[in-house]
Amino acid sequence: QVHLEESGGGLVHSGGSLTLSCEASGINFRQYHMGWYRQSIGKERELVARIGIGGDRVYADSAEGRFTISKDNTKHMVYLEMNNLKPEDTAVYYCNALDARRVNAHTWGQGTQVTVLS
Repeated sequence: QVHLEESGGGLVHSGGSLTLSCEASGINFRQYHMGWYRQSIGKERELVARIGIGGDRVYADSAEGRFTISKDNTKHMVYLEMNNLKPEDTAVYYCNALDARRVNAHTWGQGTQVTVLS
């Protein structure tokens, strides 16, 4: 059974940094595209960053230049380094695993709260 466990959320002031971590278990990690999404109050869940099985990266416009997604295939870990955080980055951040062999086969973590104070 696929399981994703996020950690690293917290409260920071504007301009600060946080690194989120996600540990995946129960999957062949190398066959999954990994990503980070976020959802703030009153808004739909949105993609923040994604890293494909080949290491290709996609970022939301809001994350470009400030956030960096990376992964460690040997540890089954994916990370989101967030710099120059802004109050509008406040949200619950979710780790996502997408099975590259199937259509729309998503698995989600439970989420970790990030709060940025102005």
